[in-house]
Amino acid sequence: MDVALARAEQVAREDLVMFVNACFSCTGQREFYNDARGQAVSIEFLHAYILGNYRRLYARTLAAGINHFNQAQIILNLLATGKQTLAEDKREEGALIAAALRSLPPQRAFRVLEVLRERRINNRRARAIVQEYLEGRPDLGFDAVKYRAKLRAAVAHGHLKLGGELNPFLFHGWRKRVYTTPLLEKFRQAHYDQSALFELPFTVAEGLAVKHGIPRDVFLTRIEPRLTAAERLRLQGAAAREDGVTLAMDLGRAPLTKLALYVLSLKAEVRRERRAELHAAMEQSAARTLRRAFVPLGRVAAVLDNSFSASGSSEKRRRPLGVALAAHYLLSASAREYRAFWTNPVEDPLLMGARGQTDLSTPLLDALDWMPHVVVVVSDGYDNDPPNAVAEVTRVFRTKLDPARRTSIVHVNPVFASELYAPRSIGTHVPTVGVRDAEDLPTVLGFARFAEGAAPLSELEDYLAARVRRLLERGQRSQTPAEPLEAAGEPAAQEEE
Repeated sequence: MDVALARAEQVAREDLVMFVNACFSCTGQREFYNDARGQAVSIEFLHAYILGNYRRLYARTLAAGINHFNQAQIILNLLATGKQTLAEDKREEGALIAAALRSLPPQRAFRVLEVLRERRINNRRARAIVQEYLEGRPDLGFDAVKYRAKLRAAVAHGHLKLGGELNPFLFHGWRKRVYTTPLLEKFRQAHYDQSALFELPFTVAEGLAVKHGIPRDVFLTRIEPRLTAAERLRLQGAAAREDGVTLAMDLGRAPLTKLALYVLSLKAEVRRERRAELHAAMEQSAARTLRRAFVPLGRVAAVLDNSFSASGSSEKRRRPLGVALAAHYLLSASAREYRAFWTNPVEDPLLMGARGQTDLSTPLLDALDWMPHVVVVVSDGYDNDPPNAVAEVTRVFRTKLDPARRTSIVHVNPVFASELYAPRSIGTHVPTVGVRDAEDLPTVLGFARFAEGAAPLSELEDYLAARVRRLLERGQRSQTPAEPLEAAGEPAAQEEE
């Protein structure tokens, strides 16, 4: 009986580790080796399986630091199956859903509310969650303009009533009246007056600029003060290349992985000319990331994959390479001693591209020869030069050369392999953890001990329970009157996540 119980716990731990890893890395989009359909089928199966067998832990995964795509799927699945919630879990599950929904970027949260209507999820808890979310928004007038269709769908589906002029604006035809709310009135005027559109959010003003026939360079120059940091970064390259417009931005304040992807999108000669600026920005962004979640490390070696498969796909262009570049700067900033070993050696990481076959064994041997405390391998796991050599290297190292585990090896994989229902590993002797962004590293390095298989199920349950407590406590603090500035926020900065 004890053997059967131990085996059941082992299976449960393996299932949950696989699911959390998938939720870190999978976004349902096409990867270099897998199409979008396969990704979607695999992740949908995993969600259904874990929800059906481990509902409490499925809900608690919302607090594990997983990516926004999978947070949204968990929220929707929990709301759709509320009748299956155990009575003792209802309070925690509802609080987790509400906290996770608040933590999503607004565009993703409003998409969740829109999907509730598409899937006809309209039970009492779902309506309460939607109402609580809308009541907690810092500026519903801004949301009514920027996410008008999604907000209207959510309000109609939940039979809700919004205060002030919002209901008439959303449902009674915004052209039929003059509004006293400044932003709503500017939206109405912008359909007739070009000057009014430059006081609207960029994504709204962009479509109206086309309607009015405003030249793109003129529009970007005049709308620049309204751009969020995320929009500035996204538009930097295209604006300079196609429209001859330079957008002012402090690159060091950009999210680390997004900044790395922007750097890699630039032509080699541009990167070379701006090398000092881009290097300083990457260091500043890495330092900002570590201020939020610092993991002090000793002697660290990074094995970084810049083979051709790191170029990603049409939907995730250069993302594996961007994660590797961002991880390089993040680990360099957090380690006492640091060295990087690339699959294709580079003189300057900022000037590299994705090329060649994937040889992980050679840089791993070089890294181990340096005798670090920790080796972090950032790769999609498709070791093919020669095939599976890295698995043999790690087996011999772990069983023959370092059985006492003086050196830790962790494989960090930004790519979900749909046929495996998990990120591809580099052998059975190295734990593999999934990531979406390099900013996930502090979280996934803490999770690696569960992927290694040494920690029991009870420890994994305790880990998730502790993260649930932190998430809910943080959510309660953010709603208290003692923090009005954080609660209110600036509308123009709402999409910076």
